[in-house]
Amino acid sequence: MQHKDIPNKDRLIFAMDVPSCERARALTEELGDAITFYKIGLELMMSGEYFELLDWMLARDKKVFCDLKFFDIPATVGSAVRQLKDRGASFITVHGNRSMMEAAAENKGDSLKVLGVTALTSLDRGDLDDLGFACDLEALVLSRARQALAAGCDGVISSGLEVPKLREYVDNKLLVISPGIRPVDNMPTEDQKRVVTVATAFSNGADYIVVGRPIRDAANPRVAAEAIQASIETQVGA
Repeated sequence: MQHKDIPNKDRLIFAMDVPSCERARALTEELGDAITFYKIGLELMMSGEYFELLDWMLARDKKVFCDLKFFDIPATVGSAVRQLKDRGASFITVHGNRSMMEAAAENKGDSLKVLGVTALTSLDRGDLDDLGFACDLEALVLSRARQALAAGCDGVISSGLEVPKLREYVDNKLLVISPGIRPVDNMPTEDQKRVVTVATAFSNGADYIVVGRPIRDAANPRVAAEAIQASIETQVGA
């Protein structure tokens, strides 16, 4: 597998899923240089200090992924992305159809990258039935990835399980960011249903991984992050 030219340390994105910006800042300081890339999402958005935290992280040379999963009429999605494009974030997510993704791509500017969500890693076949999707998960992921590429998105969010098919049947130029990562096979998966290990994600062709609880809830979060970084170095190489 030929990996894209991305600094290995940036390939680990830490999901900063905590209830307050005070906790987020403390955890960022604790992790230090073990983490260079952070994902901040809806929980922190509702704290009321989202953009203050974004600016604080950028001032400390961190990269930030704003995981807000925009889903609204295309004009509103486009306006939201336009509001965000000059704030310094690296990634933003859209969880909608092609017209929503097109609106996001048209308004992202030069530095912000738009990622289309394929299928959440908390979903399995039974959940798709509940949502009214007749296709299987792999077919859904491939279809949404093709739509994201055609809409002008820079990449997709996908479980590591589907990445080999994305590389084979969609396009290698798409960035693939894989959540639902567990450092070892026997770790608890909580609400995640389609999970893979660090090694599997990268051997399957992922460009970035998103890791939350295995770092946040570790006895020593920095040591846990450093162990994952070492695994990435082993898997991806120089």
